[in-house]
Amino acid sequence: MRISYNKLWKMLIDQNMNKRDLAEKSGVSTASIAKLSKGANITTDVLLKICEAMNCHIEDILETIDD
Repeated sequence: MRISYNKLWKMLIDQNMNKRDLAEKSGVSTASIAKLSKGANITTDVLLKICEAMNCHIEDILETIDD
């Protein structure tokens, strides 16, 4: 099982934002955003900052996928 952030990327497109905008709005480093892009492990603190900035819940930005 793995985590997919496709919901987050779709949300950014829907809101006409890019990854740099997300980093600035959420206060998350661009390195953390890059980790998200690669599907790497990220702390829940980072995910919660993104949720707060995007005014959404964690299940709105990620999903689990069976391998």
